[in-house]
Amino acid sequence: MLEKTVYKELLSHAFDIPVSVTYWNGKTENYGGDNPQVKIEIKKEIPLKEMTSQPTLVLGEAYMNGDIDITGSIEELVASAYRKGGSFLTNNPFLKHLPKISHSEKESKKDVQSHYDIGNDFYRLWLDKTMTYSCAYFEHDDDTLEQAQLNKVRHILHKLNPVSGKRLLDIGSGWGTLIFMAAEEFGLHATGITLSKEQYDYTQQQIKERGLEDKVNVLLTDYREVKDQFDYVTSVGMFEHVGKENLGLYFQDVEKFLVPDGRALIHGITGQHEGAGVDPFLNKYIFPGGYIPNVAENLTHIMNAGLQLTDLEPLRRHYQKTLEIWYDNYVKIIDQAEAKYGKPFTRMWSLYLQGAAASFEAGNIDVMQYLLTKAPSGTGLPMTRQYVYKTED
Repeated sequence: MLEKTVYKELLSHAFDIPVSVTYWNGKTENYGGDNPQVKIEIKKEIPLKEMTSQPTLVLGEAYMNGDIDITGSIEELVASAYRKGGSFLTNNPFLKHLPKISHSEKESKKDVQSHYDIGNDFYRLWLDKTMTYSCAYFEHDDDTLEQAQLNKVRHILHKLNPVSGKRLLDIGSGWGTLIFMAAEEFGLHATGITLSKEQYDYTQQQIKERGLEDKVNVLLTDYREVKDQFDYVTSVGMFEHVGKENLGLYFQDVEKFLVPDGRALIHGITGQHEGAGVDPFLNKYIFPGGYIPNVAENLTHIMNAGLQLTDLEPLRRHYQKTLEIWYDNYVKIIDQAEAKYGKPFTRMWSLYLQGAAASFEAGNIDVMQYLLTKAPSGTGLPMTRQYVYKTED
């Protein structure tokens, strides 16, 4: 009886919107008002100790397995939990005591392949045709997802102010959109690095189909194995995978890869406050080995690596919109995904996409673009950032 009372007390203070909770005994309680925006049905009792120790993992697994159903917007429900602050959902002790996670080259390869080698067919169902799986950049409210993804890549390359004929390294090159554009629109010789066999095979195929064999190549290797130097380095959605203990080494490698006067554009998920750290649900099911640093943490590593910060741009609302479009696309193909991967898998991805959008909406996490130069030079960059926004004549 006491446990049920505590259980209800926890949930009654977890959200800042009206929510109804139907418990496993059939009783329904309304919290925050009589007109609930979201309805939660808990079909199976979850031990209180589990609920309070790793709530995102326990509740996430319960949703995946159908022990919890949610009617209404999961994005709004999760965002309300972040806005509430201080509840058992957001004050997670797991984040304060990070688990020991190996980020050796072997483990990093395993982690990346567990996420990105689900299969190109899965991602092709709900990404745009560029197969870009990172924050888009919406220059106009009515930009399509594909246009916004191309905007993002072009925005990154414009920031580097590159000179045709020079060399670029893309660490964590995904399905290759950036290295293709670097070669086709900016005349660069581009090298991509990935640990995903699916992404590597796709990129190789695209290189041949686009006739870029003399300008683009992709390597299936760990970035730590790269020995060459480049005029420019880009890295999109990569440092989140290297682990807390390797962040300093990652930025040191970026510096090492640059020639004198070289420039780098690093784009990744970053907390503006404490940072998201390690979430147990995401670590187990979505991004094994992932870690989200805060801005101060990254800047410390950037300075220690001898790199110079030239520009810093937050794109939080852009990633929220990107995730919302991905989720809308995902809903349209969820039956196809369920037929191939099963219901727990599809519910897991539904929860992830909506929960991630909520995290950006609430400001729990952000995404930043760091423009860096090999300190202290800024040679080759204009005095103001206006050059980034100039359109081609």
